[in-house]
Amino acid sequence: MRKEAQLQKNIGFFVATSLVVGTVIGSGIFMKPGIVISDTGNSTYALWAWIIGGIITLASGLTIAEVSVKIPKTGGLYAYIEEVYGKFWGFLCGWVQTLIYGPAIMGALGLYFGSLVAALFGFSPESNTIIGIITILFLGFMNLLGTRYGGFIQNISTVGKLIPIILIAAFGIFQGDVQILNMDSGVTQSFNMGAAVLATLWAYDGFMNVGYMAGEMKNPSKTLPRAIISGIVIVIVAYLTVNIAMLHVLPASKIVELGPNAASTAASILFGKMGGNLLTIGILVSIFGCLNGKVLTFPRIPYAMAADGYLPAAKSMSYIHPKTKTPVGATIWQLVIAILMMILANPDRLSDIAIFSVFTFYSFSFAAVFKLRKQGLNHNLYKVPLYPITPIVAIIGGLYILGNTLITKPLDAFLSIAVTLIGIPVYLKLNANKHKQDLSKQAS
Repeated sequence: MRKEAQLQKNIGFFVATSLVVGTVIGSGIFMKPGIVISDTGNSTYALWAWIIGGIITLASGLTIAEVSVKIPKTGGLYAYIEEVYGKFWGFLCGWVQTLIYGPAIMGALGLYFGSLVAALFGFSPESNTIIGIITILFLGFMNLLGTRYGGFIQNISTVGKLIPIILIAAFGIFQGDVQILNMDSGVTQSFNMGAAVLATLWAYDGFMNVGYMAGEMKNPSKTLPRAIISGIVIVIVAYLTVNIAMLHVLPASKIVELGPNAASTAASILFGKMGGNLLTIGILVSIFGCLNGKVLTFPRIPYAMAADGYLPAAKSMSYIHPKTKTPVGATIWQLVIAILMMILANPDRLSDIAIFSVFTFYSFSFAAVFKLRKQGLNHNLYKVPLYPITPIVAIIGGLYILGNTLITKPLDAFLSIAVTLIGIPVYLKLNANKHKQDLSKQAS
């Protein structure tokens, strides 16, 4: 216990802030600008969508920080839901993360990566999926060799992801000559701010990891809120700056037309073909690192559930390789589901499904702060600022995303709901089996 306490006090403000920025910035800022403009129909509204998504993210991060301080357990969202609402809801949260959220995110990132590689080397669009599948299989293999290999990849990509953002933002704003505000998207679809904000939340996703480090901070009551506010504000400013820069280089309608290739095209205009290719490689490094982080961390959720006996085929799912000490069964399971999703759906659809599926439980975790406050407040711990306004903003933002997706993308929403509901009889069966095993152990 003493060693654990010492390990939990190593992180200061600057490290915490860099971790916030590193866990949030991934593929979304490069892949989603066209989708956001298309959904809003106008470049000005598109910028507002990024701001609204940032506000929801900031309120969410500040709220979950208090929950994480009061529930200092490993497991993240799964642990919070189980602690506050019970094993049943904790199981459903882990079930959704295992079958939908984790694989859909890995699948989307793999497909985005594949599309950029194909564009860079002039391959046909049909090769996107094959490249994406090969990439996640490679990362899965590397992470199964041991976490130090995955960590090495992560360290390199953290630097690489910031280079294209800084260069595109700086040169685009000062060298571009295209009108930025009130530019038409060039598409005829109806205005849908909810879908646009949903797309931005893919880029902002990762904020839930922010509160997980609270117990490792030197002074969490001060360091954590400062790091969250500073980190997410940096991300919001970076995202807005990149969008403004791209709109200053390319017309809004062209960004929509180019889709995931808009950022690399803007880089080619700013820096020439060679410079554009180098910036595209930087974007690929960012996505590669983000994908590596997901392949490294997501299998820990099904592993933890299987180790507790709360997944089918628990023995194989909880298998750890004796030499590498990595969760082989859980990793293979996540990769198989991700590959199936990559074959069946496009990356934008997968990213929307992922965000919708997890926001139900995000909203539950935001509401948990009210239940925890009723149990008593330790004034030495971090408290969410502007309570209860901040958690209410987070909850309303989550409910808005859920409601809008149900209305505008009912098939995706109902697929997520159906998979969640399938988890109910699975839980009842597994729970009954565990109860029988416990009784037999007591009898013996």
